[in-house]
Amino acid sequence: MGTVVSFDVSADESDAPAVRAAINVAVEWLHRVDAIFSTYRADSDISRLNSGAVSLADCDPLVDQIFTLCSDVARETRGYFSSTFAGRLDPTGLVKGWSVERASELLRAAGLMSHCVNGGGDVCARGAPAPDRGWSVAITHPLDRDGFAAVVEVRDGAVATSGTTERGLHVVNPFTGRPATQLASVTVVGPDLTRADAYATAALAMGDAAREWFGEVADYEAFAIAPDGTGWATPGFSSITALPS
Repeated sequence: MGTVVSFDVSADESDAPAVRAAINVAVEWLHRVDAIFSTYRADSDISRLNSGAVSLADCDPLVDQIFTLCSDVARETRGYFSSTFAGRLDPTGLVKGWSVERASELLRAAGLMSHCVNGGGDVCARGAPAPDRGWSVAITHPLDRDGFAAVVEVRDGAVATSGTTERGLHVVNPFTGRPATQLASVTVVGPDLTRADAYATAALAMGDAAREWFGEVADYEAFAIAPDGTGWATPGFSSITALPS
């Protein structure tokens, strides 16, 4: 997927062998997802589907499942989420969050109830690292790669950010076909990383309209920063983070 995934597991030292085994299963899953969906690999199912080498019926069943999920999210986001880019199939705006969330589910199935999986800044956090605090997730400032815009505390939740920090103007408004430039980054916090990831991408494409749209979205909070450094947050965002002064 062109990124790095890290695991932080809260467990007794005596559980180390079980932790390693569970993480190995999760890593195997992520490599499977990469082999199916990576747009960086010519031999992935998505790349071969784009080239016409195979049909959808020839692909792993997960491909059809993901496109169905992408269609659902497209409806939820008024069409601002799209599984195509420059005329090619590209569901990566949803796949990364979905795959990281599934990796987290595999850890929970192995009995690791308190952990944090970070896939290139998209974070799925379960349980808590200590009884008196949740997982702290720092949000990189899109205009200062060495600084943080905010720190979110999460228990059994997800944090996803879409922005220009790493890949520049890589999100396109599907209605205009032009790069989305009104916002430099959008961070979404909620219960589900699959949708938090997709909603962040869609919100970046929406630009200023995203603030009004989030007023209609239950259970998800958002924090956005514009290219001039100004920003906005949904009403509930302040309860889970310390915004910069």
